[in-house]
Order: sequence, then C-alpha cells, then structure tokens
Amino acid sequence: MRSSSPAFTFVDLFAGVGGFHAAMRSMGGECVYAVEIDKRAAKVYEANWGHPALGDITADADDDLGIMNVPPHDVLCAGFPCQPFSKSGAQRGMDETRGTLFFNIASIIKAHRPKIVLLENVRNLIGPRHQHEYDVIIETLRELGYHVSDSPAVFSPHLLPPALGGTPQVRERVFITATHAPTAVPEDVEHGGPAPVATMADRFGDFDPKRDWRVEEMLDDSHNVPGCTLSDSESHWIRAWDELVQIMRPLMNDRPLPGFPIWADSWLDFREMKAIDWDAKTIEVPRTVTVPNVDPALPAWKQSHLRKNYDFFARHFEVLIPWAHYWKVYTHAFPASRRKLEWQAQDAKTLWETVMHFRPSGIRAKRANYLPALVAINQTSIVGSRERRVSPRETARLQGLPDTFVFPDQPASATYRQMGNGVNVGAVWHVFKRHVRRDLELLRGDAVGRSICKAVEESPNRPNEVLARHRPARA
Repeated sequence: MRSSSPAFTFVDLFAGVGGFHAAMRSMGGECVYAVEIDKRAAKVYEANWGHPALGDITADADDDLGIMNVPPHDVLCAGFPCQPFSKSGAQRGMDETRGTLFFNIASIIKAHRPKIVLLENVRNLIGPRHQHEYDVIIETLRELGYHVSDSPAVFSPHLLPPALGGTPQVRERVFITATHAPTAVPEDVEHGGPAPVATMADRFGDFDPKRDWRVEEMLDDSHNVPGCTLSDSESHWIRAWDELVQIMRPLMNDRPLPGFPIWADSWLDFREMKAIDWDAKTIEVPRTVTVPNVDPALPAWKQSHLRKNYDFFARHFEVLIPWAHYWKVYTHAFPASRRKLEWQAQDAKTLWETVMHFRPSGIRAKRANYLPALVAINQTSIVGSRERRVSPRETARLQGLPDTFVFPDQPASATYRQMGNGVNVGAVWHVFKRHVRRDLELLRGDAVGRSICKAVEESPNRPNEVLARHRPARA
C-alpha cells in the first residue's frame, strides 16, 4: 500500500491501533511519527503498519522541553482525550491549554505548522460542560494561523452508505478540521469561520440508514464464536423478557411494547405484590390491585416513570404476576439490573430479532439496523439473530478495518477496548475528503496543498478498496 513517493506525510497522535493511519495511508499519505501510550495498542499498531508507536506525547512535545521526536509533516491527526481546562482567571488560548494533552498537540502545531489539522473527540466535547474547552481549542488554532469553523463537524459512520465507506454503527464524534491559512483568520474571527465539513443532518442520495442498514450483513454466520456465547443466566433473562413480549402483543392489538422502560421492581410497590411468596411453587393471583401513590418529592422524570409502570401493571397484572413467578424474576436468578427492559425495537416481533445491550440500568433492545457505539467497557452488543455477542473481529469490521488486520497475542477484552476507543476509518475518510474539497482554493496555494488535493481527488469513494490489499507488517 505504501507509495515510493507519498502524496503527503502525516503524524498520528494518540494513535490507538491506527484508524487514522488506515485512512491517511489509503489516501496516499506516509506516517512519519506515531505515538500511543498503551502498550497493547502500540503493539497492534506496529504489527499492522510496520511503524513504531509506543511512546508518551508529553515527553515528545512540550514547549519547555522542545519538540524532541516529532518530525515535520503535512497533516496532523489526533484522536485526543478530552481533559478539562481551567476556567479560573482570564487566561485564554495557548496559555490556557497548558496542563492538558491538547497543549502537547498545540506545541507540535506551533513548531511545524502542518497544512491540515484533523482532530477527533467524543460528542461530549461540545456538550454544555465542555463548551469552554472547545472554545479554547478553536481560539488556539486561530492563534496559530488556522482557518477553522466555530461549529464542529459532528458525524457518525452509520450515516454513510456502504459505497462511501459507512458501517452500521451509530458513533457520533466531533471532528475539528483546520487548514493553515493565516490570511483567512481575521475574517473567521469576525464571522465564525467556514461551515463545518459534516453534520448529523447530512444525507447521501436516497440512502436511509434506518431502512437500508442490516447489521447482520457485517457479521459472520456462525452462532458459536468462542468467548461470545451467552451464559445460561443471560439466555434465561432474554427468554423471560421475550415471553413477555409475546404475551403482551395480542393484549396490545399487536402493537409494540411501550416506549418507556418496563421496570418490574416498580410493581413491587403494589401492596398485593408484597403478600406473594415468590419462592413458593404455586401462587394465587389477586382479583384486583391497589395503585400506589407516587411520592411528589421525587424528581419529575422518576414520577413519570413510576406512573407509567403502575398503570401498565394495573392493566395487565393478571398476566404479569404469573410471568414474574414462572421466570423467577424476584429471586436470585434475576438480578435487579436485569428486571428492567427498555424496548426501542419498534415493530420487531421478538427479542431475538433485536440488538441488545446489558446495561447497568437494565436491558435495552433496538432494531437490528445498526449497533450503538462500540465502547471501551464491557457492554458488548448482543445480536439476537446470532444468539451471541459481537465478536472482536466483527467490531474491527464495524470500525472499518479489513479482515486482514491482526491483533497478535492479546485477549479479546483488549481488542474490544481498542475498538471502543478507536476512530472509524470510513468517517475519517469522509471528513478528510470533505475538508479538502471545502478548502480547495486555500490548499492550492502551495505544492504541499496541491499534492494533498490531488491525492483526495484521485482516491476512491471509500477506503475499502485500498484496505482490501492490507497485509500486516508482521503477525
């Protein structure tokens, strides 16, 4: 995949296993520096890309120590962690980034002035608690001479059709894209800069993510993938809730379950439920039930939640009580975290048609169009049609990595964590191409910019064709 004369050079900061690398290299770029502090991730990076990555950016890039190991480059990529900036005092811009990891990125930019800066972060970076941090990042980039929008590009790979490199994973991420163009900065400051290169409202032809994605198309056919099968307890919980789905459908005229979380523990507030011996072999279902009062001191959301569950139980207790007894819902077989079902699967007929998440707050079921975002903690999605969790290989596929991508000598838990922390290759590809096309006139002002533009214009619509030729540097 490597060209003898690269179209551009790039650095890969907070590199993970190389999602940025996959996109930039497929576009014709050559990595001249990569850094990743996690030893396992750095090992995967080097095994696939043949480039060392293990290191500490705080040692390699600091205004006080100098830019020790970072060479000149044309494109800077960084999926950096979001660290809080101090709101104390009146300091702004470069001075205020000190003590955060963005400070180290800014130090590299200040030293080398790469033509394009491409930053990625979690959606929460632009939430109300982090607005200050986001503003400081934009101000710092402008101080360094970069043409950048006040508004972030927020994008998810599930919006892209397969022909453009999309994958069925809802992964909303913030992208900050900037071009070195000092003459454009004064107008940006006055008018807010250019439009963001991508938004969650973007659509591509007649492709409808809710209609056209089928997550099963990204999965292996096997039901028995080692390490991904369901435990007996997990199967019990799913079968129990699935039976409730089947019981309720005719009672609700074949309509879907309610949209609010069904919380079996709330039914214990009924005094008639307190009188039942749930360990007995047989129980007697009461003729009527008495609806409890809702404590007005509770938060409004919880009051609403309880009222809906009380009403649901009062209307259907004659079937809910026998169901709860048969499946031992109120025994050790059913921990409290599994007594709540959040049905977001619309008209799915059964839980085995959905994608499920076992969350600390309960079981969430969604339609099997696409998966929720992969996360670095143990909440791996369960695909009902496979009766198992998504495999490590499948998570890599959902992040846009080819099946030839290797994870040598590491447990599945490490791969899940790396994919949960990673950047989606197709999303990076799309955002980078859109950025270059937006800033085309600015980029064409010098040889480096023209070379980047040419690489983008000559690249395929998606990275998959290039990544299909990927071979690991060493297994």
